[in-house]
Amino acid sequence: MSDQINSIVIVEDDVFLRRLYELKFKEQKFDVKVAEDGQAGLELIRATKPSVVLLDIELPKLDGFAVLQALKQDEATRQIPVLMLTNSSTQASIDQARSLGAADYIIKAHFLPSEVVAKVWACLK
Repeated sequence: MSDQINSIVIVEDDVFLRRLYELKFKEQKFDVKVAEDGQAGLELIRATKPSVVLLDIELPKLDGFAVLQALKQDEATRQIPVLMLTNSSTQASIDQARSLGAADYIIKAHFLPSEVVAKVWACLK
């Protein structure tokens, strides 16, 4: 077990879900930062360079695809794993996220918060 603290930025506009995931990751000793819209999320990720990002697609100001694309085009943030966390289960959305470089695609309704945490841990290994 390393002493390195994992950091996560959660970009989610739903207050309930944002707080829920924030608590779940704090329980796992993550340094958690949150943003409620895509623009704020992008700025926060660029400023803090977290270990991993949990990113919703349907967001105010800038959608998750635009945030993901900006992160993957930037040398400073390209290597950060981004897990899309969304209600959109369309194949087109899944394909778009993968083509833009998402590490994983998690459909909110299909996974418990504990399973989302497990997927993030798997991404960090």
